[in-house]
Amino acid sequence: MRSSDRLSAFLVLALAVTASSRAEAQQQAQGFAVERLYTSGPGGGWLVMDDLNLYGGLGGVLGLTTGYAAKPLRISDGSQTLPVVSDQAFMDFWVAATFDRFRLYLNLDAPLLVDGVSGTVDNYRFSAPTAPPSVVPAPHAVDLGANPDTMSDARVGIAARILGAPGAPFRLGAGAQLYIPSGFRSEYVTDGVYRAMFRGLFAGDVGAFTYAGQVGLHVRPLDDAPVPGSPEGSELVFGAAAGARIPIRSAMQVVVGPEVFGASAFRSLFGSNTTALEGLLSGRLEGTRGDGAQLRVKLGAGVGIDDAFGAPEWRAVFAIEVFDHSSDRDGDGVFDSKDACPDVRGVRTDDPRTNGCPK
Repeated sequence: MRSSDRLSAFLVLALAVTASSRAEAQQQAQGFAVERLYTSGPGGGWLVMDDLNLYGGLGGVLGLTTGYAAKPLRISDGSQTLPVVSDQAFMDFWVAATFDRFRLYLNLDAPLLVDGVSGTVDNYRFSAPTAPPSVVPAPHAVDLGANPDTMSDARVGIAARILGAPGAPFRLGAGAQLYIPSGFRSEYVTDGVYRAMFRGLFAGDVGAFTYAGQVGLHVRPLDDAPVPGSPEGSELVFGAAAGARIPIRSAMQVVVGPEVFGASAFRSLFGSNTTALEGLLSGRLEGTRGDGAQLRVKLGAGVGIDDAFGAPEWRAVFAIEVFDHSSDRDGDGVFDSKDACPDVRGVRTDDPRTNGCPK
C-alpha cells in the first residue's frame, strides 16, 4: 500500500472514531411541560391574576381558554439558536363551583398544536415535539386533529378570599393547584410527575383603578440541570396586574391593563438562565350584576421579556366564561336581584315591591 493510501485510510479511520466519540458524548434531552401561562382559576377576572371578587351564595363558572405561543422553547449556545418548540397552541376547559368566598375548580388542557425543530446544542440532542409512533404518526408535530385523545396535565384547584370585602381597596387571599400528570414528555406538555402550586393573592379596587398580584411556590420535582433550557426544580412564581374599570352599561364593564408575571428556579433565583418573565396587555368585558347568569370575555397579547424556557417571543390568549353567583347581602334568603330591600333583612313575599323587606 502506498504511503498516500495509508495516510488516507488513517484519516478516514480517525474521522470515524471522532464522529463516533462525539455521537456517544451527546446526551438526549427529555421533554417537559413548556407552558408557563399559569392562568387564574375560572372566575378569577384577569387572565393570570385573581381579582378575589368572590361573594354570594352557591354559584358556578364554565369557561374555555385558548391561546398560541411563538417559540416558547429556544435553546442557544451563543452561536446558534434552536427553536425546539416553535409553535404551541392549546385549549383549556374550565368548570368551577363557588360559594361565599371560596372557589373549587377543575381544568382540562388539550394541546391543539406543538411543533418544533430537532438539533444538537452543547452536546445535548433535542428532539422536536413528537408523540409515540403508536399514538401519532406525524414525525415533527403533535396536533389535536391527528390525536383527539391528547390531554396534558389536568389541574384541580381551590382559591379563597381571606380578608377584605368584594370591591374593597384591599383583599387578601390564597390559592392552591394540583397538577395531575397526563400526556407524554416527548410532546413537551407534561413533566410526567405530580406538581403543585401555592399562591398568596392580593387585589383591590380604588374608584376606577383595579389591581391584583401574586407570590407563590411551584413545587416542581423534575430537575434536569444542567440540560440547557430544562427545569431546575421548584420555582418562585410572581406577578402583578393593574388597570382601569370602564362602565359601559348599567350592568357591564370593560377592564383594561397590563399583566406581568414569571417564575424563577430556587436553584439560581432570578438567574438569567432560570427565570421566565412575560408581559400581557389584557382586556375583558364582563357583567357586574349581583346575581344571575353573566358573560365574561377576555383577550390578551404580549411578549416574553426574558427568553428563558417557556417565555415565548409573543403570545395571544382568548377566554370566554359564563358565571353565576347568587348574592344575598342581607342574608334573608331573597337574592339581591329580586330583593326590594337588599340591605335590610326581610321576608319573602309575592309582591316585587315588598319582596325581601321587613313586615
